[in-house]
This record gives sequence, C-alpha cells and structure tokens, in this order.
Amino acid sequence: MIARDLTNTDIIKLTKKDTVAIIPVGSIEQHGPHLPISTDTDIVSHIARQVAERNEFLLLPTIEYGVSYEHRPFFNMSVSSRILERILIELCNSLSENNIRKVIILNGHHGNQNALKKIPEKISKTTRQRVFVYSYWRFMKRKFDHAGFVETSIMLAISNKVSMHKAEKGLVPENMPVSDLKRISKKANKSFISVTKNGVWGDPTTATARAGKTILKEIISNLSKESQTCLTGAG
Repeated sequence: MIARDLTNTDIIKLTKKDTVAIIPVGSIEQHGPHLPISTDTDIVSHIARQVAERNEFLLLPTIEYGVSYEHRPFFNMSVSSRILERILIELCNSLSENNIRKVIILNGHHGNQNALKKIPEKISKTTRQRVFVYSYWRFMKRKFDHAGFVETSIMLAISNKVSMHKAEKGLVPENMPVSDLKRISKKANKSFISVTKNGVWGDPTTATARAGKTILKEIISNLSKESQTCLTGAG
C-alpha cells in the first residue's frame, strides 16, 4: 500500500485497522565513479516497497537526505543527525495523531545510524506508539560495503543507472586484521576519502544482477520475518 497513491478516504479506512507504516531513509552522496548519488535511496526504497507489499504495510515516501558529511569533499547533500532525528520524530507523531501506532523506520545509509537509534525510546516517552529501527544490511550474511560488490550487485538488479565500465576496485578489507579494520572503519566514519581515494569500499568489478537478486531475496525475507516477530511480540 503506497501512501502517496491513496486518497484520504483510503487512508482513513486503514487507520481503523492495526496498520503498520514503514518509512525508508536513504541519502544523497557519492558512490564511486560507477554508481549514482541516489544509490542508498534507491536501494532502501526498493527493499521497503517489497517488504510493504509482502506484509501489507503502509509505505510512506522515502526521506532522501541523510547524514553524509563523512564523504566530503566527495559530493554529498547532508542534514545533521539532530535534524534527521527531529524530522522522523515529527513524522511519527503525525502518524500517531492519525491513529497509526506502529512504525518501522528502514535505514539505507550507515551514517544515519546515530540519528535513528534513540528515536524509539524518545517516542515511547510521549506516546503509546511502537517504533522500530532497522538497517537493511543487518539482514544479509555478506559484509556491508560502499559501492562495492554488494551495493553494485543490488543496483544492477533494480536499476539501469549503473556504469559498470567505470567500476574500480577500492579499499578491500577482507583479509585485514580485526584491529586494523576497526581503526580504518573509525577513520572512515569521519573521513571516507582518507581511507579510500576513489570513494569505494570493496570491489564492484565482479558484481552481477544475479547476485543482487539473491542478496535482495535474503534481505527481504529476513527483514519481513523480523518485523513480524517484533510487531506481534512473538519469539
């Protein structure tokens, strides 16, 4: 159920049921020389739509701007953690006023995590609304990357905006000692360009649409199961 396509009457009928809303949150930022700056937004929007369709959730418009300052001087259009948190709290409050008491915030960008993590607790202090925050990459076995094999494969599966002839190998941390990986990751959270000169974390050169479809299937299945478990209080 796509909220933007429904009429006021349609949504009022939904609010009389135990409707669950899902809000995707992405980002606008560099994704190497081969992926569009909309990559995080495109991926999280696709996953949210699939999860919404499978579970009959109300899909709200994607918030396309996130916290991406770590990518400067690469291109990014960012808002502060405080602003992103405030926007989402206001949206949850608005949904609550419209009798929608269960909300899933689906995150598509690593840099958004600090802005999102305290929202459920803050909402619970003022309303009876239940809010759950998930980052989609937590629901796959593969390690998360940035413009690497995973993101590139997913984009090949859902988009025609990938320029594979421009794909370049970036920082590949697979065989890096744990201590070094933690140090590099911490550094990247503050300045991505300081650890990967071309804006890529991983190796996108072997990415395929087939792999992307497999990864998406895993994420959507696991995320659907997790959301149902939390929403019903089972397990």
